Amino acid sequence: MKGVIIGLSAVFLSTSAVAGGGWSYHGEHGPEHWGDLKEDYIMCKIGKNQSPVDINRIVEAELKNIKINYSSGGSKITNNGHTIKVSYEGGSYIVVDGVRFELKQFHFHAPSEHKLKGQQFPFEAHFVHADKQGNLAVIGVFFKEGKENPIIKKIWENMPEKAGEETKLSHKINAEDLLPKERDYYRYSGSLTTPPCSEGVRWIVMEEELEMSKEQIEKFRKVMGGDTNRPVQPLNARIILEK
Repeated sequence: MKGVIIGLSAVFLSTSAVAGGGWSYHGEHGPEHWGDLKEDYIMCKIGKNQSPVDINRIVEAELKNIKINYSSGGSKITNNGHTIKVSYEGGSYIVVDGVRFELKQFHFHAPSEHKLKGQQFPFEAHFVHADKQGNLAVIGVFFKEGKENPIIKKIWENMPEKAGEETKLSHKINAEDLLPKERDYYRYSGSLTTPPCSEGVRWIVMEEELEMSKEQIEKFRKVMGGDTNRPVQPLNARIILEK
């Protein structure tokens, strides 16, 4: 499998980020300046275990399977100015290190934030989970250009095109339909990929990518106004574990 990620990625990407976050993917408020925008964002500048990364320093390990238990629950779609987010109802979860993390929402980036052995994909989805203590786990899926994705099609048909807007799907979506069938993965310790770039995050990157059409990728990029990815960060002393 080439493409699923679990970790602490964009917290909950609420609509408040549009009005008060002050950060962007471009220009003077872009990723290279995040650490200087607010005191709360300092880890974006000084952190040593930041995400995303290029998955390229790999050691084989005896890692357990990630238990994934999803049901249909995605209904509300939000454009928060940084991404398109689908909010999720309670009851769907994953189990990582024996801990249950509830699925809260999923959202998208174009191009991909992570790279796999130097390769960047045109699109990436992140599935954000939280445990009872508020620790996050995010599954992310790489997408390559190919045939039209039927689940993405349903979301895009209801996509709000202005920052701060929300819409509803006529039928709930099951997030598992946006996950690869194979569940082998890479793992490393990382951070949020958006401000405040908090560290201490479990990241799991699965190896299999999915497909979506060129037109679907371009529609997202047009609505978001271009790239929506943080550049890869140095691995420093970290290694990547492979199941």
